[in-house]
Amino acid sequence: MIELTTSVMVMFSLLYGNMAVATEKIESPKPEIAEVKEDSTIVDSMALAAPLRRTNILEVDVREYFKDTPILAEIAKCESQFKHVGLNGKIITGKINKGDLGVMQINKYYHEEDAQKLGLDLNTFEGNMAFAKHLYDKYGTDPWSSSSDCWQKYVGLAKK
Repeated sequence: MIELTTSVMVMFSLLYGNMAVATEKIESPKPEIAEVKEDSTIVDSMALAAPLRRTNILEVDVREYFKDTPILAEIAKCESQFKHVGLNGKIITGKINKGDLGVMQINKYYHEEDAQKLGLDLNTFEGNMAFAKHLYDKYGTDPWSSSSDCWQKYVGLAKK
């Protein structure tokens, strides 16, 4: 019975997106950001699969993941409205640049090779967020400057 209920909930969420299909919050495992090995490769075990979740759950996950860098959560809100997968079940891409992928709109043409070297898959929710954290640690908010009109008011949340 649980399998049937879960299957029906997944089908509704795929067909109707952000509709509430359950009365209780669905808990998901919190992504562990990565462990750094001696060869500086980041291994993100959660980045292997892109779970299907409702948008409001994704927002909670994004805000929890970036609790130490809340400006990244605001950037995710501006870039994708906390969406990673569209109603068609495919990863969302940028409206202007189709190379921008997922919840953090990471550009695959510029960053896919580096992400792979770190053991991250930009197509997964967890891999997309982990690479965004990596970019932020390296370049600050510069990679998302094109959407700064939206998140600039939260610049006080940026890491000093």
